[in-house]
Amino acid sequence: MAKKGIAAKVRMVSTGKNVKGEPTGYTYYTTKGRNVTEKLKMNKYDPRALSEDGAKVGCHVLFEEKKMPSSKKN
Repeated sequence: MAKKGIAAKVRMVSTGKNVKGEPTGYTYYTTKGRNVTEKLKMNKYDPRALSEDGAKVGCHVLFEEKKMPSSKKN
């Protein structure tokens, strides 16, 4: 029988830049298998990112796995 809870939750942070040239800070949350050792990189849609030619806002950019934020328990 398979174990439950073997997948780890990860946060994917956008590498896209906004109009001012700053990082957008847009994130996705997903899961990855327990046996995967390398960091995930995915090409996903960022509604805040400026396209490469600078014509429009909202495009597909690379998202990289980052550390999950700490839980805020009181």
